[in-house]
Amino acid sequence: MLKFPWTRSLDDAPRPRRPERRTAPRLDKVFPVWLEGDHGFGMGVARNISEGGMFVETATPHPLASQVRITFPAQSGEMTAVAEVRYVCHLVGRPSPEADTHASVHGMGVRFLYFEAQEGKSTTLH
Repeated sequence: MLKFPWTRSLDDAPRPRRPERRTAPRLDKVFPVWLEGDHGFGMGVARNISEGGMFVETATPHPLASQVRITFPAQSGEMTAVAEVRYVCHLVGRPSPEADTHASVHGMGVRFLYFEAQEGKSTTLH
């Protein structure tokens, strides 16, 4: 195949870098959470938490822009945050090329709006 210097294949094209939107450091800690919202309730697994939000793995993510109450364990008991769903994720893939099974991740990224005060407890957030 004849290749001219002014043409490039897609493989030669530079890949655009997505700008980093994260403004706070992330803690890659995994812990169970309880989710409640207008679209149901259930358990989830929190991952990748920061002061502004986190990712929650759940079989049934809530719709974009909906609000959810997320209750999770803390050193002084449990904490509840009200958050907005910013993105929804449904990934399906194979763990390896030889595998016959599929692996999937369902979840949502949420942005914390505020934390609810617990009755009779004083909570300090760091």
